[in-house]
Amino acid sequence: MKFLVDAQLPVRLARVLQSVGHDTIHTKDLPRQNATPDSEINLLSIQEGRIVITKDRDFIDSFMIKQQPYKVLILTTGNINNNQLIDLFMNNLPLLAELFQQHSLIELNRDKIVVHQ
Repeated sequence: MKFLVDAQLPVRLARVLQSVGHDTIHTKDLPRQNATPDSEINLLSIQEGRIVITKDRDFIDSFMIKQQPYKVLILTTGNINNNQLIDLFMNNLPLLAELFQQHSLIELNRDKIVVHQ
């Protein structure tokens, strides 16, 4: 899978996803880094077929109204330390990969995965 990790999430998440074979970039890898506007993130996501991983609910609104970005994984974990976040991802990555084959808006929280349509 191809991911774009948003600014409010750790760069470490992007690097872990890369280490297990996913084409992943973080907003810090972009020319404007964490100051990259959502509109540019949306465009890059569509151009490169990247799933945006974010905590920013604005991406849900944009997806529902404009079908942008390409696909969204919204994290609703509340406060969570980086190790817990990485563990949560690694434990759910196979199911997320399967779900993203047919769905475009998925929510991941500490207890469950919710598919939105």
